[in-house]
Formats: sequence, structure tokens, C-alpha cells
Amino acid sequence: MPTDPQHAGARRGAPVQGAVDVLVVGAGPTGLALACDLVRRGVRTHVVEAGERLFGGSRGKSLQPRTQEALDDLGVMDALRAAGGPFPPMQTWRDGRRDGTWRLLEQDPGAPVSRFPEPWLVPQWRTQEILRDRLLALGGTVEHGTRLASLHQTDRHVLAELAHDDGSRRTLTVPYLVGCDGGRSTVRDALGIAMKGEDGGLHPAVVADVRIRGLDRDHWHIWLDDPDARGVGSLLLCPLPGTDDFQLNARADDEVRDLTPEAVRQLIATRTHLPADAVTDVLWHSYYEPRTALAERFRDGRVFLAGDAAHAHPPGGGQGLNISVQDAYNLGWKLGQVLRHHAPDALLDSYEAERRPAAAHVLELSSRLYRTGRSPEGGSEKARDRGRLTHLLSVHYRDSALSTETRERLAGTAVRAGDRVPDLPCGTEDGPRRLLELMRGPHFTLLAVDRTPPRVPPAVVTIRVPDGELAEALGAGLFLVRPDGHIGLATQDPAHLDRYLAKVGLTD
Repeated sequence: MPTDPQHAGARRGAPVQGAVDVLVVGAGPTGLALACDLVRRGVRTHVVEAGERLFGGSRGKSLQPRTQEALDDLGVMDALRAAGGPFPPMQTWRDGRRDGTWRLLEQDPGAPVSRFPEPWLVPQWRTQEILRDRLLALGGTVEHGTRLASLHQTDRHVLAELAHDDGSRRTLTVPYLVGCDGGRSTVRDALGIAMKGEDGGLHPAVVADVRIRGLDRDHWHIWLDDPDARGVGSLLLCPLPGTDDFQLNARADDEVRDLTPEAVRQLIATRTHLPADAVTDVLWHSYYEPRTALAERFRDGRVFLAGDAAHAHPPGGGQGLNISVQDAYNLGWKLGQVLRHHAPDALLDSYEAERRPAAAHVLELSSRLYRTGRSPEGGSEKARDRGRLTHLLSVHYRDSALSTETRERLAGTAVRAGDRVPDLPCGTEDGPRRLLELMRGPHFTLLAVDRTPPRVPPAVVTIRVPDGELAEALGAGLFLVRPDGHIGLATQDPAHLDRYLAKVGLTD
């Protein structure tokens, strides 16, 4: 049985003993995913969290296909599949009667192929529990009731002053620190990094986790009776898999600004056919005013920002948690290469260079989808459009200094350096297997297509790609794939390989 969200993450954890390579501030999905990635690379990692327990709400409930690929690589996707489920069909209600079902999301037939073709519904508190348990199993540590009081850095280390709930303080000296501590980031404030953006006229909203009698759990329910809804949906109730709960989303007005459990009950009674006493429990609730904002920079010396500490998203299209986990997936291997393989520090500059443009794009997308809202108008056409925009499988780093493409006269549709490698079947002695499954782990992978693979360091896994879908998609050549599944080098000339490997700290 899943843990009740009210008790999620109640294990406090003790202060870490011994040296720490990376201090992660914040035990949300971003910080926990980053810590899992670092620890599996042999990087000594400690997570501190100001709260006495992990966040207990369902807020970020959608795991997009590309995020599922990353979480599968981190070893938690089987548990997340078991804990979650597919998004249910939408059920419209009008005047207390059912008024048709429809799909909010439809799979994009033109999307890059993935083993995880559709979003997966898991409440955020459960995702965090699973990541936390994975981190502890790997040997990482999490300490609750501990916040960052101040930081100071030199050219060699960061001194982080930590304040505990009991009033005591201590200073931890670490090579690197990562702020994954949300929109009100103390790390970002300590660095003096500004967030630039605007609210863009986005309407405020209420989100809550509730238990309700008399409502089926086979649909995502939406009430559009409110004349002020303007197509965004007056109120929605989504069943959360593995629980008895529904997530409530509703457009807010002034009367719910000071939100209480009773106000949540009255909101449901006012905007639906359900009476207030049908709401048996209000487990968590939040009033929020969405805005879009982007940190001016994601790196300051030996300190990094990731997730909501670096970018603020409206909850449109289920992108916030996902783009944040992708931040962690991008930064983790780079810190690992610098700390464990003596890669040049300049490698870490590519984190901001790659992730800040990706975040800016998703901010624009989230705002657009939040304004569009969730309504049946537009039918399957709108559903296909939303699915096409949100899967994140097409995010690329072609313009990055880490993407080296030396092949010439490529077709416009060709897979290039910087792209996510196609997750197509690849022949093995045991039969065809999906490429990302073969690549699972913290290493680089060299794909040799119609080429004899050259000798590479032991830290690089070589895969010969025979004739087939994958060979056809890539074309002949050598493809060095980064640990996050993006092609770093695409070349016909093995001489380019040694230069690239040196850039990422992989030499004999």
C-alpha cells in the first residue's frame, strides 16, 4: 500500500558524517533526482531539507515521456509505474448531469519513439518518496529540519552555514552546492540572482487534495457551469492512482484567497452538484498566483540553481516538475565527470548554456497552455496538439558547445549531435532490445554504425549497431552518446573521438 501523504518522508535523518562532494539544498523531485544520479556515480552527496518531512501534496502529478526515460535510467520507473496510472478520460458535467467524455491528451504519432509513449499520473508526494527511497538505497543521505542560513564561496569550495530546527548551527565545506529549494529559493537569494519575468495576466487558482464520496474514479471530472470560466474550466477533480484522493484544480477568486479546508469544501459545493459534506477530507490545499520567471543565471562559481529555484512555471501542460527533473539529469553527469574523472571545470558551464534556453521555451509553452485551459471545445484536435507539445522528447542541445557534428551534407530530418538518441530496437545476441534500455547506467556509450569501433577508455560502453531501424535512423558513423541520452559527437572520423573524450574527462 502507498504511504499516506500526511506521513510521507517522516524519517528525519541525521547530519552527514564525513566529507561531502555536493550539498543539495531541497528534497523535492529535482534535488532527490540529482542526488540519486550523483550517488550512483560515486559522488558523496548530502541533501538538506527545511521541512520536517517531504512535501505532502500531489502538486506535480504528470510524468512526461522524456522524464520517464530519465527516471528509468535512475532505477525508479518500475516503482513509479506500479504507483501510478494513465490519465483517465475527461468527464464534463453540466447542470448536475454528465455531458460527454473526451481526451485531454492524445499520443502524438509524429513524436520520437519512446518506451514510454504517454504521460503517467503519479502524485508528487509519491514520486518524492520513491526517489528518496532510491537515494537511501544507493547510500545517499537526507537531513530534514535543516535550512541554508548563509553561504560563502572561494575558488576552491563553498562554505554553507546550516541552521537546524533546534536552534543549532553548523558549517559544511563542500566543493559544490546546488539549490533545488523551489520558487522562494534561499540559495538564489544568497547569491543575489534576480528572477526576470511577469505574471502575464495569468489567473490565480486553487489546488488541493481531497477525498470525496459519490464520485467515480474512472474519469477526470470537469465542471464548466461557471459563466466566468471563459473556457479554462471552473473546477476539475482528478483521481490520483494508488490513493483514495482526488486532486482539485479550480480558478480562484477573492473569496478563496484566505484558503481553509472549509473554503475548499464550499468551493466544491458552489461549483459542482456535490454537497459540501461529500468532501470527507481536505488533505492539503494551496492558493497560488502563477507567474513566469527565469533566473538571470543558473551558475555562480561553485553554486548552481536547478528546478523551480531557476524557473517559475504556471501549471499548464504538466511541465514544471518535468523540466526540473531534466535539469537534474543534465547537471548530474557533468558534476560526476568533474569530481570523479577530473574533467575541466568548463564542462559545468554547459549546464546553464543548455538548460536555460530549454527552460525559457517551456515557460512560454506552459503559459500558453495555461491560458488555453482544459475544456472539450476543439475535441481531439486540441488533445493532439497538447500531446505534441508536452512530451519533451524533441528537446535538443544542437547549439551547445558539447555538441560536435562533423558529418557533412545531412538531410534536414537527420538525427544530429545534440539530439536525444532515438530509442529504437538494436540487435543483440539475445535479440533486439531498445537502445535506451541497453544504455541504462551512468556511463557514456559509443554507437558504431557500419564502422569498426575504435578503442575507447573502460568508462565508455561500445555498442555495434547492425542493420535495422536504428542504423537507418542514425546513418553510418560513430556516435558518442552522453549519459543523459543526448548525442555529444557524431562523426565519420575516429580522430575526433579522442578530442571529445578529453573534453569530458574520459582519457586512459
